[in-house]
Amino acid sequence: MTEKEKLYETLGELLFAVAKADGVIQEEEKEALNKLLANHSAEHEIKWSFNYEANKNNSVEEVYKKAISFCQHYGPAPEYKEFLEAMKTIADATNGIAPQESQVINSFSNDLLERFQKDLEQ
Repeated sequence: MTEKEKLYETLGELLFAVAKADGVIQEEEKEALNKLLANHSAEHEIKWSFNYEANKNNSVEEVYKKAISFCQHYGPAPEYKEFLEAMKTIADATNGIAPQESQVINSFSNDLLERFQKDLEQ
């Protein structure tokens, strides 16, 4: 597996964390995921990791920590903008973005920014 494929598996983990942040993955979120990934070059990797985490029923916190750890290891990447947009799309699939979903999205942005700022300072 390439680092880029692993990065997109990480997106699946992040989308899982957002979808489950309010306690349950809703059908509208699954539909939004399928629509979002239709014709995406990394559709298989993203869906595989999303479904893996859902089947394992891992906690949002555990999955988020694993995903952010890989992103910090991977370093700055233009894909993170796509990741944020995808997370917002999934979160907004059911009656707007819930506070718990917003917290996951904001944490992703803030955690990466903080890490990369530290790297720049060194």
